[in-house]
Amino acid sequence: MNELLQHLIKLQSLETGGTESKGVAIAKSELRGKIPAQILAHYDRLVARGKKGLAAVSANRVCSACHMQVPLGTIMTLKHGDDIQLCESCGRYLYLPPDAPAVDAEAPADAPKLVKKTKKPRKTAKAV
Repeated sequence: MNELLQHLIKLQSLETGGTESKGVAIAKSELRGKIPAQILAHYDRLVARGKKGLAAVSANRVCSACHMQVPLGTIMTLKHGDDIQLCESCGRYLYLPPDAPAVDAEAPADAPKLVKKTKKPRKTAKAV
């Protein structure tokens, strides 16, 4: 799956590059041929709306497009390269940038700490 994400990243960079030459058009058509039709259709729908089809996940587990926190399970799936993942909020394909630091399995530093309260034993009336 990492290869598929690399094709999508290259395609997006070529499409947003601004230069239209014969070589760029050929490269885009070759990349489009390597991407499955269903994934390419979703990507094209996003681009048709004026959005980017891909978004990087930042070091603090946030989608770079919508700035919403990405679940740890999604990030771990991306890290393992098992499958491609969509942002649950904006619908873009997510990828981990190559220069991103390793993602911690712990909660982010700004996450609220949960304190578990223990119950005190109840006093019951004694039978007479």
